[in-house]
Amino acid sequence: MKIAFVGKGGSGKTTLSSLFIRHLAAAGAPVVAVDADINQHLGTALGLEDAEAAALPAMGERLPLIKDYLRGSNPRIASADMMIKTTPPGEGSRLLRIREDNPVYEACARSLRLDDGEIRLMVTGPFNESDLGVACYHSKVGAVELFLNHLVDGPEEYVVVDMTAGSDSFASGMFTRFDMTFLVAEPTRKGVSVYRQYKEYARDFGVALRVVGNKVQGPDDVDFLREQVGDDLLVTVGQSDWVRAMEKGRPAPFVSLEPQNRTALGTLLAAADATYGRRDWERYTRQMVHFHLKNAQSWGNARTGTDLAAQVDPAFVLSEAVPQLS
Repeated sequence: MKIAFVGKGGSGKTTLSSLFIRHLAAAGAPVVAVDADINQHLGTALGLEDAEAAALPAMGERLPLIKDYLRGSNPRIASADMMIKTTPPGEGSRLLRIREDNPVYEACARSLRLDDGEIRLMVTGPFNESDLGVACYHSKVGAVELFLNHLVDGPEEYVVVDMTAGSDSFASGMFTRFDMTFLVAEPTRKGVSVYRQYKEYARDFGVALRVVGNKVQGPDDVDFLREQVGDDLLVTVGQSDWVRAMEKGRPAPFVSLEPQNRTALGTLLAAADATYGRRDWERYTRQMVHFHLKNAQSWGNARTGTDLAAQVDPAFVLSEAVPQLS
């Protein structure tokens, strides 16, 4: 399953995504966690010290390696330099699996031991002052989009992506790459404004969207969220002493997380798992191609000096049935 956490800045989406990742790891599930936020905090939310988090390899700085590996022997892609963030796989492309070892994981992922399990953690890398005027953050997130476009995941396997805040998630087609999107919203007008943006933009793409109410203090907050988002409200979460201790650098065993919050995480997992049977690989591939052609026309052809529409393999459909190439 590919799962995204989105929401406005300060909504608590990184905290909730880290708790969900811990919940999966505690259940023994294979997990790849990806920090795709412009503010890189997922590593520290998962217990890394600041220096350890800063030392994680940045996917955005390893784009040539990622492109070269994924291109494989695809005859429609002349070179890795001709790949852009939306380039779809085709016959001859190398695909990625969650449980495997490959050069992309070797270069970009690090194993992280949590209380009851182990995950792979990947980060886009920070957007800093040296990037101003010469790059945009979306070019770094492009490494994550390529990763997702070439990923074949099966049942009881999980990729969890902490997305960039607010409507920046719509800067590319990456918002369509997920089986389930959890939008974290506070019980305020600002808190639900991102939900309305997301709901409207995602409406035509079949995005599975559920709202997680965070920082909820009582029935009035729940009533407000229900009034604003209706049946999209999946679950609400209140204050957590476990999280507060974690943020102070005094982590307790995950098993001691409050029962009501563990139940909420179980609800998220059940909702995500329920979408597996509704997977439509043909639609997934079709949307991939749609955004690639859109990017090719708007800027990709001019940047690469070639017609990137020719990279589309009309007979190729990404699915679990596609054989793995060496």
